Amino acid sequence: MIYLLLFWEFFKTGLFAVGGGLATLPFLYDMGERTGWFTAHQVADMLAVSESTPGPIGINMAVYTGYTSAGVLGSVCALVGIVTPSIIIIVIIAAFLRAFRDNKYVNGAFYGIRPTSTGLIAAAGLTVAMGSLLRMSAWEGWGRFWTVLDWRAILLAAVILAVSKKWSKLHPVFLILIGAVAGAVFRFAGA
Repeated sequence: MIYLLLFWEFFKTGLFAVGGGLATLPFLYDMGERTGWFTAHQVADMLAVSESTPGPIGINMAVYTGYTSAGVLGSVCALVGIVTPSIIIIVIIAAFLRAFRDNKYVNGAFYGIRPTSTGLIAAAGLTVAMGSLLRMSAWEGWGRFWTVLDWRAILLAAVILAVSKKWSKLHPVFLILIGAVAGAVFRFAGA
């Protein structure tokens, strides 16, 4: 049953997450809350791993979720679920490509989808930033704004931002490796 559920949940995500892998994040947060397969913190970890491994983010996250929920077969079900809508849509569009090429309604629909994709990606980025830089449990305990801020995470983010600005000519792989090393150092140092 979990295999069918993994397929269905990721099928819906693949069908409605227009805009790439980051657009899947709001769907993943909702899926985690409804199913209990993962927490919001684990979504941030999945995003970090998916960003640093080759391949599309949404597919990497689906495979990771499927594997942690139901093993190898679960990862296959999640993978097939997330890519099936795209395959179906591409096959349909390819069959009618000439008719759609200059259609003003199709162009208008794609023009309207752009802000939605931007909003989904912005919401995902804000959620990840809040989960990384804020400690909401401190807000409930103390009720003061400055206790909510995770100063070590903010300092690390500022250092990584400064390094990435200074070394902007470096290939992104090197920046990802620098971020991974910095995160590992901070984690092993207990920070």
